[in-house]
Amino acid sequence: MKKLLWVSIGVGVGVLASKKYAEVSSGAALNRQVGKYADRASEYWEAFRQGMSSREEELRSALGVDAAK
Repeated sequence: MKKLLWVSIGVGVGVLASKKYAEVSSGAALNRQVGKYADRASEYWEAFRQGMSSREEELRSALGVDAAK
């Protein structure tokens, strides 16, 4: 009975591994992961630019510097 349990676990792991290998070899997983990282980086830089612009406006108004050059 123990052998049957271990064989079924081995078969299950083998099936999962082969599915994962097929996904990785097709590039679908890599494309998804790269897309997620690109989206995160884009969101980070957009937030950074907005914060920088906001802070620059605050500093210009505090110093009385004309914003339009």
